[in-house]
Amino acid sequence: MTTSLAATNGPDRRAAPSRAAAPSTASVWLAASALGLLALVVWDASGLDLPLARWFGDASGFAHRSDWLLTKVLHDGARNASWGLTALLALMVWRPLGVLRRLSRGERIGLLLGVVASVLAMSLIKRASLTSCPWDLQEFGGTATHVSHWLWGVADGGGGNCFPAGHASAGFAYLAGWFWLRRVSPRAAAWWLGAALVLGFGLGAVQQVRGAHYMSHTLWTAWLCWTIGGAVWWLAAGRRTRCTTNGVPTRTR
Repeated sequence: MTTSLAATNGPDRRAAPSRAAAPSTASVWLAASALGLLALVVWDASGLDLPLARWFGDASGFAHRSDWLLTKVLHDGARNASWGLTALLALMVWRPLGVLRRLSRGERIGLLLGVVASVLAMSLIKRASLTSCPWDLQEFGGTATHVSHWLWGVADGGGGNCFPAGHASAGFAYLAGWFWLRRVSPRAAAWWLGAALVLGFGLGAVQQVRGAHYMSHTLWTAWLCWTIGGAVWWLAAGRRTRCTTNGVPTRTR
C-alpha cells in the first residue's frame, strides 16, 4: 500500500536546501576596499617601513640597488612584459582568447580601461608626490629626511616622486580583470586575482630590496589599483547588474 501511494503521489517534492547567495561583486569591492584602507592605516601607524628597509640597506646604501637580476630582469624586463600583456589585452578586444571569449566586446574594453587607468593613476600620483625613495634618505647615504607620505606637499629634501610604488602597479593593475570575469567564470576570476596579487607583491618586493620603495608604497599601490579597477567596472557595468538567486551577477534590462 505504501508503495502504491508513493507511485500515485509522484516524486518527492520536498524543497532541496537552498545554497546561500554569494555576495555581489559591488559589495565585495566595497568591503575589501574598506578593510584594505584600515589595514593601510594600521601599517602606517606601526612605523615598520624603516625597520624593514634596514634589512636591505645601511649607511653605505642598498647592496642590491644595481643588482643585474633585479634591475635588468625583474625591473626592466618585468615592466616591458607587463606592457606587452596590456597590448595583448588590447588585441583581444577584437580577437579574444580563452575565458575572454565569454565577455562581450564592451566588457573586454572595460577590462582594458581598468588596467590602463590604474597604471596611469599611479604615474600621475607619483609625479605629484614629494615623498622620496628609501635610498634617498640620509640614513642610507642620501640627502633626504624621512617624512610620512601622509604629509602631502611637505618636501623631505630628496628627489621625491616615489609614492606610491609604480613598478608594483605592473602587476596590481590587472586586479581590474577580476571584476569583469567574475560574472562569466568565478573560478577564472579567482585565478586572475591571485596572479595579479602575486605579481604585484613580487614586483614590489624587488623594489624594496633595491631600496626604491617602502612596504607602505606597495600596499598603497595594491589598494589604489583595486579601488580604481572596481570603480571603472562599476561606472561601466556594475550599476546595471544584480544578483540572481544563486549569487551570480547578471545584467538587468
